Amino acid sequence: MFDTSLRNLGVFLQARSWRDILDILVVAFLLYRLLLLIRGTRAVQLLAGVVVLTLVGVLAQVLELPLTSWIFSNLAPALLIGIVILFQPELRRALDRVGRVGFLGRPLTHYNLQLVARLADETVRGVTALAERRHGALLAFEREVGLENYVLTGVRMNAELSAELLQSIFFPNSPLHDGAVIIRGSHILAAGCLMPLAEEVRRGERLGTRHRAALGTSLESDAIVVVVSEETGFITLAIDGQLRRNIDAETLRGVLINSLLRGRPKRGAAPGFGPAAPSGDAGERDDGSPSVLAGERPSLSR
Repeated sequence: MFDTSLRNLGVFLQARSWRDILDILVVAFLLYRLLLLIRGTRAVQLLAGVVVLTLVGVLAQVLELPLTSWIFSNLAPALLIGIVILFQPELRRALDRVGRVGFLGRPLTHYNLQLVARLADETVRGVTALAERRHGALLAFEREVGLENYVLTGVRMNAELSAELLQSIFFPNSPLHDGAVIIRGSHILAAGCLMPLAEEVRRGERLGTRHRAALGTSLESDAIVVVVSEETGFITLAIDGQLRRNIDAETLRGVLINSLLRGRPKRGAAPGFGPAAPSGDAGERDDGSPSVLAGERPSLSR
């Protein structure tokens, strides 16, 4: 059986040119990357629904069902448009990864060890002080993907980052505490920014608005997002759609230095992330804010 399969494979390869083999490899690679892109997201169920509809249309043609065939043949153009709309987040994410290749994918800021070390020290000092006082905070460190669209929703500062400035921004009832701080290089670009909220979370996990914003930002970009929970005082990191809760100061410092110096980490292997927090913490909310309605400004405070 095995020898027969090898013989058939050899005959198949001999009948194909190197262009055909290259074509097959390219298509297989693209399909593989597509499956990795949609794994664990709502797109898997959407793709399954599209496959079912396609099978029904094919069966209608084979069984010569005129009414069903007419319906599916006329719905095909609308279905193509619907696929683009339904898979819009995944398509944006795929094009975003393609755009990071080569010159266009270079970081917006050139980091060196001295700059990153100072940036990490000031961030850790400020975030630790906020966590001790249980003052909620949301920080996004810009890397290859620009966050200028979100900068426009806040108050532009262009100020040198310092622990004292972070504590002032996120002091309760301050004008800018109810939003995110966006950091490029060693400067705070803007504060009070509105960040995208994640629509999907793991089953059984309850996330407050700050953590949803951190998760959504890490999915829409390659930013490193730091969250301080107002309710528990825990520090959370969000990178590439992954959340790690209740991290300590040294872990935070290590992730910032490694990620900013070495660029974008591989998915699922963010440097310095370490083991996940205990499952008991995964279900805690960081705030008690109501759900965000269309057109409303999402509140990131309790």
